[in-house]
Amino acid sequence: MRRSVTPALTLGLCALLATALPAHATTERTAHADSYGTKAPYTPQQNPQTYQHAPAGFTPVFTENVSRHGSRAASDSEDGDLILALWEEAESQGQLTRRGSEFGPVVRSLLDAMAKVGYGNLSGRGKQEMQGTATRMEQRLPELFAQIAEENKKIDVVSSGQTRAVDSGKAFTAALAATDPDLAPLIGATRTDKDLLYFHKAAGGAAYRDYIANDERLAKTLKSITDQPATHGAARSVLEKLFKPAFVQRIADGDFSSIGSDVDAAEAVYNLYGIAPAMRNESPGGKGWGMDRYISHSDAAWFGYLSDAEDFHQKGPGFADSDITYKMSDVLLDDLFKKVEAKRNGTSDLGAELRFTHAEELIPLAALLGLPGSTKAATDEQPYTYAGNPWRGASVSPLGANIQWDVFRKGDTYLVRMLYNEKEIGFKQGCAPVSKDSTFYDLDELERCFGREN
Repeated sequence: MRRSVTPALTLGLCALLATALPAHATTERTAHADSYGTKAPYTPQQNPQTYQHAPAGFTPVFTENVSRHGSRAASDSEDGDLILALWEEAESQGQLTRRGSEFGPVVRSLLDAMAKVGYGNLSGRGKQEMQGTATRMEQRLPELFAQIAEENKKIDVVSSGQTRAVDSGKAFTAALAATDPDLAPLIGATRTDKDLLYFHKAAGGAAYRDYIANDERLAKTLKSITDQPATHGAARSVLEKLFKPAFVQRIADGDFSSIGSDVDAAEAVYNLYGIAPAMRNESPGGKGWGMDRYISHSDAAWFGYLSDAEDFHQKGPGFADSDITYKMSDVLLDDLFKKVEAKRNGTSDLGAELRFTHAEELIPLAALLGLPGSTKAATDEQPYTYAGNPWRGASVSPLGANIQWDVFRKGDTYLVRMLYNEKEIGFKQGCAPVSKDSTFYDLDELERCFGREN
């Protein structure tokens, strides 16, 4: 989203919000990790060898997931087109820095690669992310998948219907079948359920869309976070890597307003930096695009913070006195429970339920579930800053992010274990595990804790 920037607000507000990254004083390692926001490529968060064993006598009978699609190309060429238009102006006037002279050809190559993949479509890295997650799921539950194959249990696959989600499901299930060919005929054709997995654009998201478009507090908050001297300072720092100071000043003065402002231009560089790792496989020799040569870690971290602030308020915990950003994900939580309950009730022949969706669905679900990093909302007294809130797009919903529930049975008792980006985690506060420090929860207890008791 393009952000218009007006004259700076009061120094008091700027000082308060600047605590997000005080003087860009995060360490390089932390800044670099967080700077990609929700475009960060996927990394599993736990060594599978350290997973807890199920309590004695319990065997796996079902597994399900909610997965964001894997790494992808940018949605369109807007950022590349904007910065190339300025780059060509600067080139014609001899206003490029030495590093800037390298930048244009790299951007053109990146745009060509994304056009070949298809804007918005799954990249080679995205396919690998899905394949890796699927393979580790099967390795985590070998007894279950052997049972699925032996007893001809079905594997249901459902997506938002968007190409990158459909292709993520294909890559995931192809990896399952490659590991055990007997699973192939049991994997159903991918079906589409937009109400479940694209709810922000479906009928159930009408109130949410109105909030995004019309809520004055949201608009004022995002404007105040973006409209800081730190943003203009970071923008100048980014642009001065590419263009000579006089040309940067002309951009800031609005001489190229038909193309974009200084913040628009710097944000375009940041967005190309952010998407480049997702397109690594398509880079020359698969060695990467080297976009970090054109933006410092501290500047990328600042623009990453601005991106996180927008996602936090539009998709995540949001404001403490409202659940508009995540209430609609109840349809997904309900489906997670229904699939486990059907297994317990003997009305399901499924061995696995696989769902493929988007950040707009997974981020709200994380907030609704109270997952780590998604438990603290913003208030007027405590606005969203990196210093005061643990929410980070790179950890909450990187590309390929997933929530998985494994179900185990012993007699009439069913236990559920949750993994978040393949790390075992407990359910929200107030839900009691079967024993202290266990990651296994009785289904009856979860129903009580989430208010699903009959």
